Amino acid sequence: MTAIRTNPKARLVAAAGAAIFAATAAPVMADVKAGVDAWSEGDFTRAVGEWQGPAQRGDADALFNLAQAYRLGRGVAADVARARDLYAEAAQRGHVKAADNYGLLLFQQGKHETAMPLIRAASERGDPRAQYVMGLAHFNADFAEKDWIRAYALMTLAQSAGLPQASGALAQMDQFIPIEQRQLAQSLARDIEAEASQRRAAELAAVDLGQRPVPAAPVRESVAPVSASRVAQPVARPVPAPASPRAASRSGSWKVQLGAFGVSANADKLWARLAGHSALAGTSKLLVPAGRVTRLQAVGFASRDEAAQACDTLQRQGQPCLVAQP
Repeated sequence: MTAIRTNPKARLVAAAGAAIFAATAAPVMADVKAGVDAWSEGDFTRAVGEWQGPAQRGDADALFNLAQAYRLGRGVAADVARARDLYAEAAQRGHVKAADNYGLLLFQQGKHETAMPLIRAASERGDPRAQYVMGLAHFNADFAEKDWIRAYALMTLAQSAGLPQASGALAQMDQFIPIEQRQLAQSLARDIEAEASQRRAAELAAVDLGQRPVPAAPVRESVAPVSASRVAQPVARPVPAPASPRAASRSGSWKVQLGAFGVSANADKLWARLAGHSALAGTSKLLVPAGRVTRLQAVGFASRDEAAQACDTLQRQGQPCLVAQP
């Protein structure tokens, strides 16, 4: 796998592609149970046969399972290009795991610019492989803004999840990141994990209701891979639907926390993207210093339920958040 471009003073590169893309081989269950049972019994050929029909009819779980089979070469000849296309199709139908794997596969193939929005979304959902990549990106200021506190926090989470290459990356980061920033990263890691847990809970609730959460829309990669020497720009999340410009100001004291940042300017950038969202209509920006970390909050909700409803709306559109008490 092509490594993330690094700066000359603090060089950290991604581990081998097979390690980065290490994902569970287990298929998901839905209306494709017969294939899942066959896969569990080691009959991969029968499993693939069970999934072909549902996949042709657009079943997202079947498409994802077939992608796994083609990537691993079980029941079919290994075909990474076919797996990539199946991941993309499943992701377009709302399959979150497929979107995660599609982004990581594009990254592995050197298509970093196309992959990074998907990897960022996967990281915010708590995927340790994506957190590892985003940790490197923030450390190297490549395909993401430079933020060593967030980089260390994300890498810590990836290590805690058992990703083996994260330990080596942390050891290298220790040589460059001051101890004070590493300590702040531990607090930020807890905030990130709490936001990811809320987001995962919202997604599970959506599945229970028969409504798949919509991941960041996968974009088919360009024909030519991105040059490793190309200067990257920070990845911007899609701008949500704007609110009415004449929305009345709110006067409540409940808050929604939108993120915590080692670089306070990044909090301002996120607010600039979200201030017009209908869920935040009438709220005010509040920056809360916490050591060297700055928490971005929208204040003005009259009750916890009102703040929770706004946060649920944001999460469904891909923006992590937490309800914060007055």
